[in-house]
Amino acid sequence: MICAIVLAAGRSERMGAQKLLLPLRGQSVITRIVDELIGIPLQRIIVVVGRDAEPIQQALVGRVVTFVANPDPVGDMLSSVRCGLRALPKSCPAVLVALGDQPGVTSKLVGELIRAFREPTPDVETPGKQIVVPVHAGRRGHPLLFATRFRDELMTCYDGVGLHGLLAAHPDEVLEVEVSTATELEDMDTPEDYQQQLKSAAV
Repeated sequence: MICAIVLAAGRSERMGAQKLLLPLRGQSVITRIVDELIGIPLQRIIVVVGRDAEPIQQALVGRVVTFVANPDPVGDMLSSVRCGLRALPKSCPAVLVALGDQPGVTSKLVGELIRAFREPTPDVETPGKQIVVPVHAGRRGHPLLFATRFRDELMTCYDGVGLHGLLAAHPDEVLEVEVSTATELEDMDTPEDYQQQLKSAAV
């Protein structure tokens, strides 16, 4: 089964408060995202935490997830991805990397990405593409799903560019899955972003 890594180690400096703990639709942002992933049959959900590990763990009490600490307080996204990759079970064939601040992620979207990963692709000899990414109006986003055969590559390459480097290095392996609305791909970095999410939730 496929595993998931949820990136929740950010410092939320532009928000001015820990954005993953902000309320949205009756839940904290991180709780909402993890609950959507729990609705998918995943082998393991790994939540990478940082400075605010304790309150994030409290927000997820009662949920079957594995917490992994990113020891680098100023580490970038790739450093958190690497922490999650180290914790993956060897039996995991693929991993979904989700952002902890992307409230538009749904179990439906994740299910579509997983189905796309598993289905054979007619224009290649091997079954299916090995990297699946959602896209809207030509803009790619998260969650990103990829085979764990790229794990060693991500552990040693792409410093400074992150997962974008993986996509650029393997364009023939990438399958884009079109999503219906841009809000599904929007993350939340600033107070203005949060207000926009609150407005969307009220519709």
